Amino acid sequence: MEEESQDSKLNRMSCSSGMPDVVLECVMPYIDDPRDRDAVSLVCRRWYELDALTRKHITIALCYTTSPDRLRRRFKHLESLKLKGKPRAAMFNLIPEDWGGFVTPWVNEIADSFDCLKSVHFRRMIVKDSDLELLAKSRGRVLQVLKLDKCSGFSTDGLLHVGRLCRQLRTLLLEESSILEKDGDWLHQIAINNTVLENLNFYMTELTKVRFEDLELIAKNCRSLVSVKISDCEILDLHGFFHAAAALEEFCGGSFNDAPDKYSAVTFPQRLCRLGLTYMGKNEMPIVFPFAPMLKKLDLLYALLDTEDHCFLIQKCCNLEVLEARNVIGDRGLEVLASSCKRLKRLRIERGADEQGMEDEEGVVSQRGLIALAQGCLELEYMAVYVSDITNAALEHIGACLKNLNDFRLVLLDREERITDLPLDNGVRALLRHCEKLRRFALYLRQGGLTDVGLGYIGQYSQNVRWMLLGYVGESDEGLLAFSKGCPSLQKLEMRGCCFTESALARAVMQLTSLRYLWVQGYKASSIPGRDLLTMARPFWNIELIPLRKVAMVNQVGEDAVVEQPAHILAYYSLAGPRTDFPECVLPLDPMRLVSA
Repeated sequence: MEEESQDSKLNRMSCSSGMPDVVLECVMPYIDDPRDRDAVSLVCRRWYELDALTRKHITIALCYTTSPDRLRRRFKHLESLKLKGKPRAAMFNLIPEDWGGFVTPWVNEIADSFDCLKSVHFRRMIVKDSDLELLAKSRGRVLQVLKLDKCSGFSTDGLLHVGRLCRQLRTLLLEESSILEKDGDWLHQIAINNTVLENLNFYMTELTKVRFEDLELIAKNCRSLVSVKISDCEILDLHGFFHAAAALEEFCGGSFNDAPDKYSAVTFPQRLCRLGLTYMGKNEMPIVFPFAPMLKKLDLLYALLDTEDHCFLIQKCCNLEVLEARNVIGDRGLEVLASSCKRLKRLRIERGADEQGMEDEEGVVSQRGLIALAQGCLELEYMAVYVSDITNAALEHIGACLKNLNDFRLVLLDREERITDLPLDNGVRALLRHCEKLRRFALYLRQGGLTDVGLGYIGQYSQNVRWMLLGYVGESDEGLLAFSKGCPSLQKLEMRGCCFTESALARAVMQLTSLRYLWVQGYKASSIPGRDLLTMARPFWNIELIPLRKVAMVNQVGEDAVVEQPAHILAYYSLAGPRTDFPECVLPLDPMRLVSA
């Protein structure tokens, strides 16, 4: 009798344990978590096939980790695809423009093969007008969601095809994309062709030829419009739009270019509960007061308010759940937030205007504000802050009070020369020990901010953290290797400005058993750059080395300057093999080839 195959055994076991195929086929569509899906697909061949047949959504964290045809062969019935291109560092101009991240091969495959696809999300990718034209012509009749998130390479000509042909579009997102603007006809096409649009977002783009009449027509035709985020457009011109958009719950953008007293006539829709008014100053702030208690989200990142204004406005927003602001909010603003907004779940404090020398004297965030916040906003789940000073005690308070925290990010600004309480080893240990739900963690300090012992604590107590960003931490290779003995769940690691050698980085990668992606900028290169990285070479593991380069930029006082960008390491698992569109940065697997080069 032939020996029974492993797949047959597993299939027989699943049936005998009360999980026959017919039951699994009914259950599988309700398994949404991608990690659960991955686990199920590894059980046996039959479960792998059922996962492939029933998977509706896929997120590909880096477009070079697989190929379009491989995705098509496995997941033929996808309804939603999210694809990321350039590393996050591209948002800070740290990655060369020609690095890659083209959507063209993916769009070609989508046009030919994915008959069920209704939602496409491209993030940090290079999109051409021809890509948008092909996507609109091939999928326009069924496409419901199109997100071009922080993308570049296209113009309003490409968007014109989307407006004409994608008439079932419910979401169009262009936020922070770099778009060549030729005219505003693309929006007019949406206005006359679409009646189902729910979310329109071209926030933080340079699209200025938008006509407010088209926005008003969209509001009249699309009765389910709930979110609109736009670029600069005079608020007074949007009176008709606000009147027509009865279902609107979120609005961001606009501008204030007229006399302040005229804005008292502006009336917002009654359901509005998420708001971000660009360049709103103290004189325009009263237009928010009538519905401030209804607000659940407030975006003040681009408001022209000082610390006192922040305090006055926040006091009126007692039901706030999400706040985004710059550090001009100050410690006093955070104290008001802690006492007034007990339901706060997400807080983002970005770096303010201090680089232009315009920061309010009170506009600094430190341990004082963070301690008040930890004690007052116990429901916080997400916290990302730029601070001018920080202490171990503040981190300990966060760990002790914020039990629901799952995403914590802290950047220590270098504006202050003296910091009261470094290193932060004990505070970091306390935070990680007590915030057991933490899944994402970023700590960007300065030299001396965290010792090797503290780096070892991060590894020891980050049991569930999957993504991590570390900047200027540790003292030597020993700290990195101690760190790499822990972090059992870490899949994505980004580091900058650290003192580690290539050899230590490679050894650490081999110890981080769950790691799928590594990005490092600033490290100690070997005598032949890249040679010691080959210690981590293995099948399906791509290693890219972007050498030191000089970049022209405008400095803090508005002068042209040339800045040196240290070398980068990018390494990741890939089923597609080494890249061919940027081959000069891909390290060879054979050490002798590297030496001879």
